Amino acid sequence: LRNFESSSEWADLISSLGKLNKALQSNLRYSLLPRRLLISKRLAQCLHPALPSGVHLKALETYEIIFKIVGTKWLAKDLFLYSCGLFPLLAHAAVSVRPVLLALYEKYFLPLQKLLLPSLQ
Repeated sequence: LRNFESSSEWADLISSLGKLNKALQSNLRYSLLPRRLLISKRLAQCLHPALPSGVHLKALETYEIIFKIVGTKWLAKDLFLYSCGLFPLLAHAAVSVRPVLLALYEKYFLPLQKLLLPSLQ
């Protein structure tokens, strides 16, 4: 996570996201994500409209890894952390990013059904 602090260009962000992805994938056996508030903030920052679609796609890859790790129960509890970055993205997402984002919504958010309601209010 410290790599994000020293990132000065979008290429640095992609590198930092890649390192985060590797760290997450090497610890798949844990269902609770440590430092999830900080991770969600960094991911939301990677979805800033001024950044290129490559950064957005890499961040969406990270979200998917996280959602696989935490499962439905923890995703529902922490949805507010992740939705603050993901929900605004659709408005400014590039054409190449939208299908990936919508697939993420469909695969992980829609199965939550009624558990989605608190984050939509």
